[in-house]
Order: sequence, then C-alpha cells, then structure tokens
Amino acid sequence: MPIDYFVWAAVSDARTFVIDMGFTAEMAEKRGRTLLRCPTEGLAAIGVDAGTVADLIVTHFHYDHIGNFDKFPKAAFHLQDREMAFATGRHMLDPKIKPSFEVDNVVGMVRHVFAERVVFHDGDADLAPGISLHHIGGHTDGMQVVRVNTRRGNVVVASDACHLYANMETRNPYPVIFEIDKVLAGYDRLKELADTPDHIVAGHDPLVMEIYPPVSDDLEGIAVRLDEPPRKL
Repeated sequence: MPIDYFVWAAVSDARTFVIDMGFTAEMAEKRGRTLLRCPTEGLAAIGVDAGTVADLIVTHFHYDHIGNFDKFPKAAFHLQDREMAFATGRHMLDPKIKPSFEVDNVVGMVRHVFAERVVFHDGDADLAPGISLHHIGGHTDGMQVVRVNTRRGNVVVASDACHLYANMETRNPYPVIFEIDKVLAGYDRLKELADTPDHIVAGHDPLVMEIYPPVSDDLEGIAVRLDEPPRKL
C-alpha cells in the first residue's frame, strides 16, 4: 500500500504544539521519497510559524519524524526517555532496526539535550490542558502517541503506533517492528484513549487526507482538520 507522511499542529488560544518534524529534501533524495513540500511550508499555510514554535513532540526517532531541527529554532523537544536510550544503545547494532534511523538526526537530538532543549518524559504525561502524551512502544521502544481534546472529543494522533487503518483493523502490523506484542497491545490502547475508533488518526494512511475535511478550499489535498469528524467512505 502507498503511504503518506504527516506533520500535525495542535493549537489552542494559549499554546501551539507541533507533532513531529517530517524530513528534509536531502533525506527524501537519499531515501527515494517524494517530498511534496517542506513541513514548515504546510504549517505556515495553516498559520503556524515554525520559527516561533515553543513545543515540538517527537513521537519517535525514525528518520521521517525527526528531521528539520534547524527550522524550529525556539522549540523544546518532547520525547520519551526510552526512545533516547533506544536510539543510542545496543539496538542500533541490529541490522533490522538501525536502517530506519539516521545517525545525524540522533546526534542532533543529543546536541539538543546538551543545549537544554529536550523535555524527557517517562511514560504518560499531561503537557497542558487538553493535550497529553502516552507511551505505546512496539514500533520503537519509546514510541509515543498524542491525545488532544478537540471540539469533537478526544482525538489520538497515533503516528506509527498505527501506520494504516488496515493494520489495526486486521491486527496485521506494519512490518517495521521492535516488539510485536506491544504493537498489538498498542492497538487496544489507542481505542482506550480515543473517544471512538473514528477519533484515531493513523500515522501514514492516505485515507486520512480523504476522510477529513480540508482546512480551507485553498488547502484541499494539503491540510486537513482533525477536530471535524471524518466522513465515511
């Protein structure tokens, strides 16, 4: 199946949280991916200036979620203790696990630790009223998802805890896996966190762009709203 790549913004009157950073044009060329636009351009289109973002949630350290550090110069990066340990420890010697990581991205995050720009979390955490982190694991050791209270209820941005809706529906995980039992348990946890299954947003499914309404007519096919209910196909 084809896969899409998403970056999300959770915006309130008080704060803005960006969820993941996407990857650069250079990484797209290296990995043979099609880059439609820099994630910061997509954010700008919905009124979010990457240069002023103060909080950025890193769901995990795979290359497609952790690029573009330099484009968020004021951000604090929220991540799980376990993910930093995972990406800098013995598991990077495993030829099945290492290819999804890029050493420059991991080293870049280490540099941000020393610059005191990383906020570590050990398991579930409330970040602000209406937004929380939840450790899932499975895909990577520190895989985390984000629950956001919206006007339609609690929406869960699943990231790679659920790549495609079909993975969860058939309990047949996407094949990039650290611990399969935690991936499968994670599907159940996503359903516990979300108000309904329709409140779970898959991490890479092209259906996301089809079932959710665009932010505006001009942004059709570019940016969608998750605080509106998805339509049935």
